[in-house]
Amino acid sequence: MRTILQETIAEQRRILVNLLKYPLSELAQILSEDMDQPQKLEAHLQNTFPNYKYCKYLYVMDANGIQITRTIYKDGADPGSLNRDRSSRPYMQSDFNNNEFSLSEAYISKHNKRPSVTAIHVIKNEKNKLIGYLGVDYDLRELPGTNHLYKENYIWQQIKGDPAIRSGLFAQQRLQSEMDNNIDNVFALMKVLIFEHGVFHGKFHFSSSRVTIWLIDDPYNYRLLSMNELNDPDICLAYPRRAYSGLACVPEDDILKIFEYFKQLRFADETIYLRAGSINIINGMISLNFSCDGSHYLPYKEFLEKGMDFWFGTSSADIDPLQYDDTIESIAQRGCSYVYELIIGHREGKEYPELKGIARIDQDRIVTELETIMQIYNF
Repeated sequence: MRTILQETIAEQRRILVNLLKYPLSELAQILSEDMDQPQKLEAHLQNTFPNYKYCKYLYVMDANGIQITRTIYKDGADPGSLNRDRSSRPYMQSDFNNNEFSLSEAYISKHNKRPSVTAIHVIKNEKNKLIGYLGVDYDLRELPGTNHLYKENYIWQQIKGDPAIRSGLFAQQRLQSEMDNNIDNVFALMKVLIFEHGVFHGKFHFSSSRVTIWLIDDPYNYRLLSMNELNDPDICLAYPRRAYSGLACVPEDDILKIFEYFKQLRFADETIYLRAGSINIINGMISLNFSCDGSHYLPYKEFLEKGMDFWFGTSSADIDPLQYDDTIESIAQRGCSYVYELIIGHREGKEYPELKGIARIDQDRIVTELETIMQIYNF
């Protein structure tokens, strides 16, 4: 299933195709009459170049993908490009027997190291036989129609972290931080900053005892609060009074519920625990980063609906060791291919029968153990 980001990119490509295809078709028809005269081809390219205001480079290739003109650009031509073999380039791999025009995927250009795309239009003779290709390179930044702001699709996403951390997960244990010792006071202070002083985004770094905040009045800069500031309610005097933002989609009553869940996720298990959590009251997104370095991003409503049972179940900290080992064994017996599939699918949020009825955080522990085992096979 395509994401909104992919749909946005596809729409921009449709805009570019419509913009570029037909002018190149006219030029390809003109070039077809002089394919055996490179100097005339270059003259056509040079004369036409001013009409292609978004174009970076123009060149012609023969039917084998060998460049038979120099590369023409705004202020001249590149003699070193003559006879360049472009046949193996990604933009030459389209089915040109059935398609006369192709717009490549974006790539980083070799020379300028900039995001670029290449349009290829076939050149055919009067008998409709393919006799060459017109190549046109564009700097992605200079093309029109690519400046629409992409809007994030706010759905639950799970992202795995550093494999080095995951492999040593069960050898670590949560250490009580200064923020842990003062967590209720920290949440109380953050409540005031959000409700009365214009903070719209805040991130709690529980393990390193700091908070980063962003304010409505100055959204391009963040403030870093250490425990010295977080233990001093007078810091509220440093920020102007602002009513709870009318842009917020998170109800005020749910802020404290979210903080309470943060607290429970921090203390519920000594091995897998919350290292950092954030809340954005404008887009309503919650982010969670656990000790296994796995991260979750999800809407606040979904976070609250899942509750602690989703993450820990009724007795996650005391999961039956036999059930734990039996689950790993039953999965492993299905072979490496299935284990690979389950690990990848679990990251994408898919459900598997062997994990049914097991709390999400225990599922994560089981999958982490499987990843450790599969490292033997260079997973």
